[in-house]
Amino acid sequence: MPPTPLSWSTLPRRFQILLGGVVLFLITIFALGPPSPSSVPTLDQVKDAAKNPHLPKVDVSLPTVEEVLNLAKPSHKGPAKQANSTAASEYRLIKWMSDFKWRNPYSSKTTLDENSAVLPPLLDRPPIYTFYDTRVKKEKDLKDAENRLILAWRRAWWAQGFKPQVLSRVEALANPHHELVQRMHLAPDVEHEIMRWLAWGNVGGGILTDWMAIPMAEHDNAMLSFLRRGEYPDLSRIASLNNAVFYGAEAAVQDALKKATTHALLANSTANSDKIAELAKKEGGLMVNLLPQEDVKVDKTKNAIAYYSKYTMAKKYGGKARAIVEKMTNTTSPEGMELLANLINAHLQLTFQELYPEGISIVQPLPEHTTALMHEAINIARNLTQCPASPMPKSCPPNRQNCKPCDPAHTMKMQLHSALQNSSKQYTIGTVPHPYTLTSLHYAQDSITPQFLRTEAQDRNMWLAALTSQIATKDHSEQYRLVDFKELVAARDRPSTSLWLTAERVEQTDLDWIFGFFLPQIAKSKSDDKSSTPADLVLSPRPGEPLPNPDVKVPDESKVETEEERLKKARDVLKSKDKNQIKVVEATELWNMADTEAWKFSRAFAARRRIERLLWEEAEKKFAGSEKSVKGAGGSWHD
Repeated sequence: MPPTPLSWSTLPRRFQILLGGVVLFLITIFALGPPSPSSVPTLDQVKDAAKNPHLPKVDVSLPTVEEVLNLAKPSHKGPAKQANSTAASEYRLIKWMSDFKWRNPYSSKTTLDENSAVLPPLLDRPPIYTFYDTRVKKEKDLKDAENRLILAWRRAWWAQGFKPQVLSRVEALANPHHELVQRMHLAPDVEHEIMRWLAWGNVGGGILTDWMAIPMAEHDNAMLSFLRRGEYPDLSRIASLNNAVFYGAEAAVQDALKKATTHALLANSTANSDKIAELAKKEGGLMVNLLPQEDVKVDKTKNAIAYYSKYTMAKKYGGKARAIVEKMTNTTSPEGMELLANLINAHLQLTFQELYPEGISIVQPLPEHTTALMHEAINIARNLTQCPASPMPKSCPPNRQNCKPCDPAHTMKMQLHSALQNSSKQYTIGTVPHPYTLTSLHYAQDSITPQFLRTEAQDRNMWLAALTSQIATKDHSEQYRLVDFKELVAARDRPSTSLWLTAERVEQTDLDWIFGFFLPQIAKSKSDDKSSTPADLVLSPRPGEPLPNPDVKVPDESKVETEEERLKKARDVLKSKDKNQIKVVEATELWNMADTEAWKFSRAFAARRRIERLLWEEAEKKFAGSEKSVKGAGGSWHD
């Protein structure tokens, strides 16, 4: 067999590339010619260049301001994913981004993603500190009771928009002034007061409180609003709260520590122990009285914070509080602290009830077929209107002695409304359903098909239209109504006046942190007529169901059971991975874009709020008063 003739195509590819390069080189040489002798540097020229190097001139043109701004704009692929902007869900991954464009009616115009919501930027939470000395050895029962009180402090301040943090001797040891204090032989109480200032100064100042100082006022109270701004030009304390609350910048705190620790009395603390003890008893505490009077300003705006010291308890409540105070000062102090924790919780709930004299409005748009949707909202409303369990049920908070105590015979009102009410004197609870869920319930359909959507489901965005029917006229567009709803859910101070649940979430586990107190979990039985002693926890009966809306026919029990089954089926469809069911859900969302946006926005807002707290709680879990360190830390009813 004759050999195959050699051709270009039969050569291996590497030889083709090599030969091609050689040919190209030869063509270049012949076309341009070899380099001229004058272009090749001589040896002397090379030596001269090495001694006197000359950098080439580079023409640098900086971009204009407009070009920089254009570079900063998001690309057409959509904005970059933000940190902590997703949350797991049975129904669909919850996604959001924070942007000042959150008031735009439809999030997809900003996110370029149909499944993401645009939320307002998170407000900065100024840190607020308390000091707890973990080095002191205590019985487990006492430590648990103190942790429960610190948890109450954490929860109340978190609900008011702060970031509570517990300091210890670890922070105090890192303060430059600690070495000087360490050489002093101070009494335990004196050392404790200086240690908490050392810890506070080391973290950069801000707000320092006793863990029995609890915010007990409306969210927009002038004092709390000032503290939330995080700007404290002067080292200050609050009048009549002794040494319970201080605020100031780091420099002012460190300057105060320098003056106090070099005070003549502390130079020989043993010889001056009586004088030091007298200073500690004066208004403001030891540190304030070691400083020149002008160094610590006195703020007389004191109505926002309640201080539950033993002195305050004895002065404000007299004999009624004697049992608690006595238990806190002897071998039964854990029991006394448990009673105090319950009293603080009761006063927080009482404050909430007084802020809304017209009661709680449970909003139920399209009420004819949505009774099953409202079970969780009504359950929460009953918790909030119940008189809280308390060792002193007729008492008022220390900062609001003229309050109206909760009366079990005349509890806070609960009302069902088919639309939002234009009143700031009501607290609103609403349930936002997915459009598929609402369509299934409203049209009494066990399942929805594309054909049904085309031929039977005539009305679009029924829920949002019904919800806003009393605060917007028929001429107002869906976009206008959406913006109104978003502001109600998420505008700066509005979240403190309403709670929005999603119909697909079965249980609410973070209510205690939203309200700042744990909701009642126990109630007095109607058949229990036994009276309680003042030291016992006095229970109240749980309020019944709210009266039905007079304009709506009350469904019988069998219809409600059918609704509950239908709601369960709708939840299963939303969780389904079946392609046909996914298409039906997507078609329902496209048919009800405004209702979908309201659902998407409210669930994203709730998810972000929860994740914000869980991330903070994770960072604080090793410190006193965390949920991890307190067993049975709150909860809610489940009928």
